[in-house]
Amino acid sequence: MSTERRAPLDRTRVADTALRLLNEVGLEGLTLRAIARELDVKAPALYWHFKDKQALLDEMATQMYRRMVAGAALDPADTWRDRLLKTNRGLRAALLGYRDGARVFSGSRFTGLDHAHEMEETLRVFTDAGFTLRQAVRATRTAYAYTIGFVIEEQGVTPLPGERREGYDLDERARRMADFPLSAAAGAEIFQDYDIHFEEGLDLLLAGIEARTGIA
Repeated sequence: MSTERRAPLDRTRVADTALRLLNEVGLEGLTLRAIARELDVKAPALYWHFKDKQALLDEMATQMYRRMVAGAALDPADTWRDRLLKTNRGLRAALLGYRDGARVFSGSRFTGLDHAHEMEETLRVFTDAGFTLRQAVRATRTAYAYTIGFVIEEQGVTPLPGERREGYDLDERARRMADFPLSAAAGAEIFQDYDIHFEEGLDLLLAGIEARTGIA
């Protein structure tokens, strides 16, 4: 009989296992049964920790956030532009580390207050710069929604770096849409060079925020 002791089953261990499995099977294949099999337990054991899959996704998103900010220090000298760029670039980089990472993160509710410190400090950067709290919330939430949406679309084409889904060959797309020349040519602008497109989108957001608020 083996005397090896199994690590205790807790929320963190389940979420870590689920995140590891996510890269293999994607969000659709991430079932409680599959996670239980990976942990070598029966599926009902997971319900002691999570009432349903959404509760697990909430914990996974929280764990993703903890990993994203671990060791990252906020610079109190940041301008509002600096902070918006840093946080959204960091968010995109973190989400791209997981297959369907943006879909897991989107709509999930953090299970702790890990995010509160960064949120408080970011809102303070904005309000110190002259934004009202309402303006600060609108600016930061709009940028957040842009980043989440951008990465969802990006991962629909490239689920993981270096991996491209079938059906997104640009030459084939151009041939099929030959009767629509502008739309055919737009494929090269839509389905590649995501780093460049993301930065251009952030620039548009920054310009819009400045134009709307008058705060440079």
